[in-house]
Amino acid sequence: MGLNRIFERLKLRYGSQETVIRTLREMGVQIGERCRIYTSHFGTEPWLIRIGNHVCISNDVTFVNHDLNWPFQDQYESLTGFGTIEIRDNCQIGIRATILPRVVIGPNAIVGACSVVTKDVPPNTVVAGNPAQVICTLDEYEKKCLERHLDIPMDREAARAFLIRHFWGDRP
Repeated sequence: MGLNRIFERLKLRYGSQETVIRTLREMGVQIGERCRIYTSHFGTEPWLIRIGNHVCISNDVTFVNHDLNWPFQDQYESLTGFGTIEIRDNCQIGIRATILPRVVIGPNAIVGACSVVTKDVPPNTVVAGNPAQVICTLDEYEKKCLERHLDIPMDREAARAFLIRHFWGDRP
């Protein structure tokens, strides 16, 4: 691995959001506005990835832009299978999800944690699993989120105390 690649990895892992996005754009990833990106796993063809506006990509998400074809290498010396990945506007990709080639996600879609996305994700849906499947609409998920909502204080220590009381009660 060359020094440039090592430096890129360090910036992606430890840099500010501005540094991460600037570095990814320099690597060829097309990124819209107001995105949050917490992964450094953009594979060997980052220029085949397009990310829309207002997208959040969680920790350890992996982008894969090529197929496995090793068993055929003796028969077809230059057999390749590349594909693009597009994440449209207003999407969230959960922690440790894997996105495979030739996939379009969203807009307004959520990919659950640890999901393996093997085909397009329809707009306004939530998908999860291996392989990822639609589990509900975005509207249904919003209702679930509102039902679970806790109005916690903004101060970190006050929020901690509130959550301990809420979930554990008076137990030490």
